[in-house]
Amino acid sequence: MAENTEYDLIVIGGGPAGYAGAIRAGQLGKKVACIEMERAGGTCLNWGCIPTKALLKSAELYQKIKKADTFGISVKDVTFDFAKIVERSRGVSNQMAKGIEFLFKKYKVDYIVGQARIDAPGMVSLVTGDQKGKFFKTKAILVATGCKMRKIPDLAYDGVRVMTSREALANTKQPKSIIIVGAGAIGVEFAYFFNALGTKVTLVEMLPQILPIEDDEISRTLNRAFDKQGIVSHVNTKCENFRVGKDSVKVDLVAGDKKTEVEAEVLLSAIGVTANIEGLFAANVKPELDRNYLKVGDDYQSSVKGIYGAGDIIGPPWLAHVATFEAINAVNGMFGHGKPKRVKSFPGCTYSQPQVASIGLTEKAAKDKKLDIRIGKFPFTASGKAVASAESEGFVKVISDAATGEVYGAHIIGSEATELIAEYGLAIHLEATVEEIHQTIHAHPTLGEALMEAAAATMGEAIHI
Repeated sequence: MAENTEYDLIVIGGGPAGYAGAIRAGQLGKKVACIEMERAGGTCLNWGCIPTKALLKSAELYQKIKKADTFGISVKDVTFDFAKIVERSRGVSNQMAKGIEFLFKKYKVDYIVGQARIDAPGMVSLVTGDQKGKFFKTKAILVATGCKMRKIPDLAYDGVRVMTSREALANTKQPKSIIIVGAGAIGVEFAYFFNALGTKVTLVEMLPQILPIEDDEISRTLNRAFDKQGIVSHVNTKCENFRVGKDSVKVDLVAGDKKTEVEAEVLLSAIGVTANIEGLFAANVKPELDRNYLKVGDDYQSSVKGIYGAGDIIGPPWLAHVATFEAINAVNGMFGHGKPKRVKSFPGCTYSQPQVASIGLTEKAAKDKKLDIRIGKFPFTASGKAVASAESEGFVKVISDAATGEVYGAHIIGSEATELIAEYGLAIHLEATVEEIHQTIHAHPTLGEALMEAAAATMGEAIHI
């Protein structure tokens, strides 16, 4: 890297927003650097989306092998090595991070490891790392520092008895029991993972349902599935009076006027995230913030000219695919490559078993907006492919405009839900109608037929129910 290089863009953060923004700028022929505090890929690739999916796949496969007799296959003495499961997930993360580093080289992105500080518009310095104290000039800055796990106040996180998802992903010792506080996607995925491998799981959520942002009917169905799997879920429940001992953690679960003490070997906190903004701006650089998130306009530019933001650092939804979309659009806009687009609709996915995926309005949200809607549902019990695969749990639910049939939302719980949701993402983007989905021939037998049948059910025309 040449001394006194002036960049067209410096990206701070190497996660799904940061690396995508840097690569896009490289594709546009710009001189770009990406400064990442830890490793390319950020939280998603190293401590989030990717390693958790590796863990979940191991748990899913273990459960399938245990049920091999369903398929006429005999497997005896099925065991697992928890440390190897975790080791594999770390290996997957390492492979993916190397892939990002390769792409940086391909698109001539200068990759710098260290913590960055914005000293002025167009000026960035390194406060940690091998190049500590070095200053860089740039025409534009893209802040993509993301979020970190929010912690429960006054609770000591030691990574042994009390941990966040990050410590859980590196822990090679399986706990015999665990209390998971927070039943959003992260809490639910870890609940499935640990329970599938035999850990006693207590899942606690202060809101009325697990997966609080999902359609009510979907969340109730997942709760019933978890009950059958042996996961104990408490909703409308607060955690109070945490007591961390040498060998266990105790906490009082408070639901209304009822208080119950629970004890487990480990407590996992999954109560949400908070912005990674500490130390990012010098005292004289004061962009407008909203609840500690960087506030940006339609062009992703902050209140300080030349400083942009994308991804989790600009607020919810805190999703990797949304972050990537935002960063690419921010870069396109700042370099005159079309008008930047803001996120309007996006899929949300939870990779437990059964899987949950959704896009657009829930039934409640549509009714709260006073929209005149029709709902179509199709159960996987009526899907030949699902029954043949012994994966008939769940259903597809479609919400559409009663007059025009335009799709407002889609909600899926069941096998491969996270893959299936893409069709309805495209449908909403193209303002497609349920009739158009119904009239699109879907291959038989496939799980995708359920998407077509749910659309048909909206009009009372589903064949297989």
